[in-house]
Amino acid sequence: MAQRVAVSDGGNRKTSRVRVAVRLRPYMTKQDEKGEGPCVRGLDSQNLEIINWRNATETVKYHFDVFHDAQTTQQEVFLSSVKPVLPHILAGQNASVFAYGPTGAGKTHTMLGSSEQPGVIPRAVREVFKLVKAKGEDEGWDYSIGMSYLEIYNEKVLDLLSPGSQDLPIREDKDKNILIPGLTHTTISSFSDFDRHFIPASLNRTTASTKLNQRSSRSHAILLIKVVRTQRAFPHRQQTGKLYLVDLAGSEDNRRTGNQGIRLKESGAINLSLFTLSKVVDSLNSGTAVRVPYRDSKLTRLLQDSLGGSAHSVMITNIAPEYKYYFDTFTALNFAAKSKLIVNKPFTRETVAGPAVKRAREDQEAGGSGNEPQKKRQKEDKKAEPGGSSPSAHLHSLSEPSVMDRLVALEKLMMSCQDKDRLGMLKDVAQSRKEIQELKQRQREFESKAMLFSQMAGEKSSTNPEPSFKNNTAPLQRKQLTSTKANKQQAVVQPLQVSQLQPLQQVAVVRKQSVCVKRKGGKLSEQVEPPDGKENMMHHDWESQLDMSVLEQSRKKILQILNTGSLKELKGLQQIGDKKAKLILGWREIHGDFTKVEDLIQVEGMSEKRFSSFMKANILSAMGK
Repeated sequence: MAQRVAVSDGGNRKTSRVRVAVRLRPYMTKQDEKGEGPCVRGLDSQNLEIINWRNATETVKYHFDVFHDAQTTQQEVFLSSVKPVLPHILAGQNASVFAYGPTGAGKTHTMLGSSEQPGVIPRAVREVFKLVKAKGEDEGWDYSIGMSYLEIYNEKVLDLLSPGSQDLPIREDKDKNILIPGLTHTTISSFSDFDRHFIPASLNRTTASTKLNQRSSRSHAILLIKVVRTQRAFPHRQQTGKLYLVDLAGSEDNRRTGNQGIRLKESGAINLSLFTLSKVVDSLNSGTAVRVPYRDSKLTRLLQDSLGGSAHSVMITNIAPEYKYYFDTFTALNFAAKSKLIVNKPFTRETVAGPAVKRAREDQEAGGSGNEPQKKRQKEDKKAEPGGSSPSAHLHSLSEPSVMDRLVALEKLMMSCQDKDRLGMLKDVAQSRKEIQELKQRQREFESKAMLFSQMAGEKSSTNPEPSFKNNTAPLQRKQLTSTKANKQQAVVQPLQVSQLQPLQQVAVVRKQSVCVKRKGGKLSEQVEPPDGKENMMHHDWESQLDMSVLEQSRKKILQILNTGSLKELKGLQQIGDKKAKLILGWREIHGDFTKVEDLIQVEGMSEKRFSSFMKANILSAMGK
């Protein structure tokens, strides 16, 4: 079984800062009509300055790794910025080169170029084949080169090598590598083979004409060159390096490009993805960001390895000298200055085939039924015997495959170890063989017990043919159940016998105590239900059980509050809230004072039932104070 091992140069992971190169394109036509000249100029091979838009007499200076002026050729750009990172691909590491800048600044020309002046992409691929050819003659490695080509158009990942494909998903494997399932990967053996696939695919890329650019890229294009090298001799190590060549679409000001309709939608998707790219750079530079927003855009998701990941990254920032591009140029230079601070951690990922582990796996699969894995066989054995008491199921748990694996691995190591370690190896082998003998002995014991149990079970079944479970209980009779239920109902419904009636005053005292319980508990349901099932009679005749003087005094007090009480005093009555208190005040202003308490029924929302409940609650509450 193959093991994935992380390897780095010098034993430790080295950091690699993103290299930033700035390229100034020449004037497309004549200079500005006002004769203002360029807004940016280079000072030397690493420094440039741009006019300060706040004060035209001042300039803002920038320092980058490389500055290419208008006279720089495509060959010089490739040799100084791109070629130094290509050897890392053959060492199993990743590299990334992407062009950034506003629309019409020359990004596509830098990456693709023309037949007379090839750009970064054809030169880089040609250089990769040269490096592979030179390495293959001196070292014992076999090389394989493949390519994939895609574009991000309106936040959709489209395969340029397969034009009929739909939007492809972006996934991440367990090793944090970004991959795209369904993306076409074509093996190429020479540069002419690459050119045969790349030129038709480039024509599939979405382009359109705007006021600032006759052939403006409407999507981000990403070319992936994958180099896999495998060691010919044992242990057949395998290293994989990837080269990302990215041509980003330029940011656009729709007021100057005149975009409408579908062009406006494309421009919005481009600007949104570039804004997310700027947020990623800001988060990486802050050092305190909890989350880097790679997943907010598909472009930043695919560039995750290039920015803050494990790739050697080079960013070529293209700028324009005209004054109409001033703010686009100024923004691009600020973005390049921030990107220069990003630090990546490139390292080599190597796949090593472990022979001992591989042999143990083959022996294990050969011992099973067909190619079925060991875990699957154990699960099926458990399903076949759910009781868990079978000796064969217990035997499978005892015969652990790790013992066989360890024994095979030790024997393999003995063949390659030195004499001083062979004695220890022999002891380990003897110990492992002893464990195997013990397991075999226990297997024979369990088999004998299983045969004994099966014989005892057969004798018992022949002598006692009766079923294992027998129900001797007589069936339930419906008549007995009905009679019992009737007797139970008579016992429950039987009324209580009251010897003598209580006086009226005593009943009032009892009700007063129950009201206190109600006020403290806050629930009407806590009152004790009266016996004899006379709840309804007490609900309607509760006034007859009270002293008439007390009842009349309470009614006068309620009437007084209704006629003279303020909003706060009305809300102090039971079952009168803010809304009902305002209705009472409005009725009093229109019709005058209440002549009797029953006039409260004329107020909106006060029915006879609510009035009866209102009077009962307030009178009993007054008695409970």
